[in-house]
Amino acid sequence: MEGRASIYLDTSVINFLFADDAPEKKEITIDFFDNFIKVGIYHTVISPVVLEEINNTEDVQKRNLLIQVIKNYPIEVMELGSLDEIEHLASLYLKHKIIPVVKRFDALHIAISVINKLDYLVSWNYKHLANVNRERKVLALNYQLNYLHPIRIITPLDLIDYGS
Repeated sequence: MEGRASIYLDTSVINFLFADDAPEKKEITIDFFDNFIKVGIYHTVISPVVLEEINNTEDVQKRNLLIQVIKNYPIEVMELGSLDEIEHLASLYLKHKIIPVVKRFDALHIAISVINKLDYLVSWNYKHLANVNRERKVLALNYQLNYLHPIRIITPLDLIDYGS
């Protein structure tokens, strides 16, 4: 399926497959995985940063469930190219207060997506990632730094399209 949009899943999306405390988002996420990711509508990737977050999950049972998702769906664990470039761009998101300093992994998810020219960073994290104001600040800094690929930071709901 040439020409597929590329999507980067942050850890929140995988977590919401098991979010019994948020049934609506859980249902949307399951639908997204089963009807879009599983059938290869999108070229779906995660990074070693996502794996690190999963491996830091204290609940062993939940950690194992999250790892199984990566094994059971066509999700590519991408190799990170220039770690220095990724770290530098992420640090600029923190320095410019686009992402709070304590949310370094969120800055890394954005930097990885931008540097690898992925189409969408998919997240359920409205506070630090998936909101229009944050996206505009990211794009503004990216353009200043000559990262011109127009990354979108959105939720799974934004990618559900039954017409295609």
